[in-house]
Amino acid sequence: MAPKYRSYEFWEHVLKSPKYIVAPMVDQSELPWRLLSRKYGAELCYTPMIHAGLFVKDSYYRKEAFQTCDEDRPLIVQFCANDPELFLKAAQLVEPYCDGVDLNLGCPQIIARRGNYGAFLQDKWELISSMVSLLNKKLSIPVTCKIRVFEDLEKTLNYAKMLEKAGCQLLTVHGRTRDQKGANTGLANWDIIKAVKENVSIPVFANGNIRYLEDVERCMEYTGVDGVMTAEGNLSNPALFSGKQPPVWEMSDEYLALVDDYPCLLSYVRGHLFRMWRTVLDRNKDTREKLGAAKSLQEMKEICQNLKRRVQKDIEEKGETKTSGIPYWICQPYIRPNSGVKRSLEETSEDEERLKEVVKLRQMKKALKKQKVQAKRERRWDICGRCNVNPKGMKCSFSLCRVCCGGRSENEELKYCPGHRTKVPRLKEAVTNTKDFNFFAGKVVKVSTPAESLAS
Repeated sequence: MAPKYRSYEFWEHVLKSPKYIVAPMVDQSELPWRLLSRKYGAELCYTPMIHAGLFVKDSYYRKEAFQTCDEDRPLIVQFCANDPELFLKAAQLVEPYCDGVDLNLGCPQIIARRGNYGAFLQDKWELISSMVSLLNKKLSIPVTCKIRVFEDLEKTLNYAKMLEKAGCQLLTVHGRTRDQKGANTGLANWDIIKAVKENVSIPVFANGNIRYLEDVERCMEYTGVDGVMTAEGNLSNPALFSGKQPPVWEMSDEYLALVDDYPCLLSYVRGHLFRMWRTVLDRNKDTREKLGAAKSLQEMKEICQNLKRRVQKDIEEKGETKTSGIPYWICQPYIRPNSGVKRSLEETSEDEERLKEVVKLRQMKKALKKQKVQAKRERRWDICGRCNVNPKGMKCSFSLCRVCCGGRSENEELKYCPGHRTKVPRLKEAVTNTKDFNFFAGKVVKVSTPAESLAS
């Protein structure tokens, strides 16, 4: 049995001193993508975030969530968890197939808040410490953590020290707070990452503000970290760590070929293609809709080939049409409107106005949804007058429940209930006077002569 390396021994002997790391990304750092990233310079990859509870209990989820192969090393498997024993069981299932297990303490999304994991555990230090400590004692491979920072520097430093003391052997620091997400993402704080690196004795990876290879070098020089992790930069350009910006179709063709060898869910593939082809799809709205509706891998391949032909034809006819100084058909990073990039005053004001409109629309939708939920909660149901058990239909012509309405006797005055859509019986006699009848949904229903009987 191989020795269990710790701290810098783990970083050097097991992970091979990686500087270029692909981040754990929900549904986006699956096996084919990791292999593509490794081909272009990634030295260490993380799996997508895996839900520890589901991984232990659901064999189907286990099969879909974790795939690997011999070329997929070194590899760290990331879990989200809030139960020490469940976290341990999940980690033991992947223990023979990876080099380390990571605890996600950085996910800021709503689903993490609802599930009580990710960045929403960062105030529960005792629970976090118990999870990290248990895995450090029980596993034959190291346990690592990925965190977000607090606004207070001192609290962030104490947080990092607590994790190190509990048994964390490598720490990834995303230089944003839990609230920095979506429209409020902003820039990651490298100063806090630098301070964490200077106050712990375990390897530290930095995460945030990485769009090009030059950003990696600047980050390492400024913060002194041992490696740099990227998520969005890698998704836009899987060749980022090689320093190349290849044509989009080259990356998509290579990725789809890997998907042939290592099949994954279509939703993963669709997500990658949307990100890589983003600037091209902005000019081809019809193809965007087709890609969103594609139901097979072959269909997606055909769409990519069609885009490739369109772009190459455009290049031949017009030359290299550029967006922000970069040809639109080249892999390039996504620039957020408020990411701190210097732009003209006109561009900035336009983005602000657009953002205000989006926020206002979301607030209106949220308020409307809240009103509907509240109205549903406050609704009071009247009881059926016949059975005195079930609620009566709100549109029932007889003020009855569905069961009682359907069981009405044939000699009652009104034979059809539009609220419950009671089946209309056929008339015994032919209709002779249309004034005595109403026509509803293409069927004739007599309403003026209650004495006449109707038979089905």
